[in-house]
Amino acid sequence: MSLRYQAPRGTQDILPEEQSYWDYVRETAARLARLFGYGRIDTPIFEPAALFVRTTGEATDIVQKEMYLFQDRGGQELALRPEGTAPVCRAYLEHGLHNRPQPVRLWYIAPIFRYDRPQAGRYRQHHQFGAEAIGDASPLLDAEVIELLWRLYQELGLSGLTLNLNSIGDRACRPRYLEALREYYRPRLDEVCEDCRGRFQRNPLRLLDCKQPQCQPVIAGAPAITDYLCQPCAEHFAALRSYLEALGIPYELNPRLVRGLDYYTRTVFEVYPPEEGAQSALGGGGRYDGLIEELGGPPTPAVGFGTGLERIILNLKRQEVPLPGSPGLEVYVAWQTPAARTAALRLASQLRREGVAALVASGDRSLKSQMRQADALGARYAVIIGQRELDAGTVTLRRLADSHQTILPLDQLLSHLRGA
Repeated sequence: MSLRYQAPRGTQDILPEEQSYWDYVRETAARLARLFGYGRIDTPIFEPAALFVRTTGEATDIVQKEMYLFQDRGGQELALRPEGTAPVCRAYLEHGLHNRPQPVRLWYIAPIFRYDRPQAGRYRQHHQFGAEAIGDASPLLDAEVIELLWRLYQELGLSGLTLNLNSIGDRACRPRYLEALREYYRPRLDEVCEDCRGRFQRNPLRLLDCKQPQCQPVIAGAPAITDYLCQPCAEHFAALRSYLEALGIPYELNPRLVRGLDYYTRTVFEVYPPEEGAQSALGGGGRYDGLIEELGGPPTPAVGFGTGLERIILNLKRQEVPLPGSPGLEVYVAWQTPAARTAALRLASQLRREGVAALVASGDRSLKSQMRQADALGARYAVIIGQRELDAGTVTLRRLADSHQTILPLDQLLSHLRGA
């Protein structure tokens, strides 16, 4: 068969047999977010493009190369959501959440769109679980956010993960570091990629975020930003490290870690699975104390993270993490005569109202064919109704694992199933 249409490159169809992974991750994330006191927020799938240009940074790969841009019929420039934090901050301001007790803790699961090169676990449309804590500058909140992310991976059953941690300073101390970074890179510009030569002019901090192999030796020799932190930033970072140690969360210091968005200040972090490189981070985040102000609000500290569901599911499969058992199909209701078909339909409906997963045979299959379908669907039991059962007010209950059959009064079927 020749297919006329296929899913666009970098997207995927999530088929029923994959949904158990998605349910497992989404339900675990929602449960943990509630335990940590975070409330759910959902923002539009598209926003004014200027929201991301202003907050993410004009020199970032997201703005330069990866945003899906379009004009609506009114001529407004819009973008499919390329990241989750800026829309949450826009909603925080728009709905007056700064008037609530601070910090405001919010979480979301949302599709994210980036025109990037597709690879394992990385799609042009992917899904992200994110959490944002807005309105508090304490490093204790940084530790809380990191603990939430770390607990998520633990509770899902992932192992061998590495937490990388850094501080990239703030407006007070970063300019001195950027000057030192330019001095280091200036004689080495012929050794780096073309994109990095542009970053050198526009935003030198992004030089450390380059993933091109030819740039890695230069990045490795760059000065460490932690050597240039002002006293408040250094104290914030030291306090965060002490809190993580108190929580028993292991971490590795990575002075080259800067993340790919311009709004970060002070804390940045990423979590990596075993034996994978920087392009394969499971998730990460950091503090963004200036973002609300960039959107026209008052100075408002904030910290958060995002983690990709596709990347999590990829690693669950790689590590062969067993999923909790799914209830699946409990009862397949089969019928032998046209008169029994209505009774079978009615019985399946009644079972579902009582919380029992049930299907009724459709079409004009023979009983043998119905039993084959019940097996193929993974049903635990088949309930068979024929003329004999109709006349006697009974059903035949067949356990499909071993074909053991029992004849039961119809009014005893439910109690028998629940006691089985």
